[in-house]
Amino acid sequence: MGMFVFLPLVLPLTALPITRLAEQYLHPRRATRLLSLVGGVLAVSSTLCLVLLVVVGTAQLPGNPLPDGWSDPEVRAAVPFDEVAGKAAIVALVPVAVGCAGTIRRHRRARRRAQEALAGLADELVTTLPDDEPYAYALPATSGKPGRIVVSTAMLACLNASERRALIAHEHAHLAGRHHRYLLAAQLAARANPLLRPLREAVAYCAERWADEEAAGAVADRKVVARAVGKAALVSRGTPAPTLAGFAAPGPVPRRVAALLGPVPSARHWPPACTAAGVAAWVAAGGTTASALSSANAAIALFRVLQAATPL
Repeated sequence: MGMFVFLPLVLPLTALPITRLAEQYLHPRRATRLLSLVGGVLAVSSTLCLVLLVVVGTAQLPGNPLPDGWSDPEVRAAVPFDEVAGKAAIVALVPVAVGCAGTIRRHRRARRRAQEALAGLADELVTTLPDDEPYAYALPATSGKPGRIVVSTAMLACLNASERRALIAHEHAHLAGRHHRYLLAAQLAARANPLLRPLREAVAYCAERWADEEAAGAVADRKVVARAVGKAALVSRGTPAPTLAGFAAPGPVPRRVAALLGPVPSARHWPPACTAAGVAAWVAAGGTTASALSSANAAIALFRVLQAATPL
């Protein structure tokens, strides 16, 4: 295997070209799903690689409870500089585990606190809270409680009637599309491999664009949605956690407004191959697919080496 065993750690770099292409040329719905899938595969592959490097690099240490066969020279030969790689993998794996656990914990805590703030209120789709801080976000269903749209009175005061309808339609799209799952997956992927942080930002942007387009279709006026997004961004404090979708989520709001003032995104699955954008998109998609497969192959190959060295 040689140096190829380290490929899952650096191949996420090849996912970056498709990030911009997906934002520009794919419908936001398809871009969100595609980028979340790519990020998840690459993050799992790189994390598994770190785990296996730790196993191989530390199997020869005295008192290690791992099978004796995992410390054989044949197994250690599969990883160049196995002892150094194993120790370095430990140093890298600890923040990965802590970061992912912290992200999940913060996500659950934010949802729990939001649910507690709604305790005693009727289970309605739209819940208005008397608050001087302007905010609006989609609270996913949990513990048998249905999903809700939470909006403060201060936020409603900033919008006129048509803009309020756009806000509700936007948040409803977040709930219907389960956007919190894509956001959480992208956050975890970025924690697993820092090279995937640009992809995390792209998923957040595409999820908001997805909801923007759904809202524009519901109110039949793209300018109204653009105006509402702009107003909300100027006054909103955001959402309780980056894994919860909100109407004025932090990010490239000017790009969202510009997109809403432009034409409706094409429902085409991919740009035509005969165009420059199509060629670039296909090349980037091919490279990303090859990267994901290579990452998975390297991790699985090392796993099989360890499996073969394990006594029955």
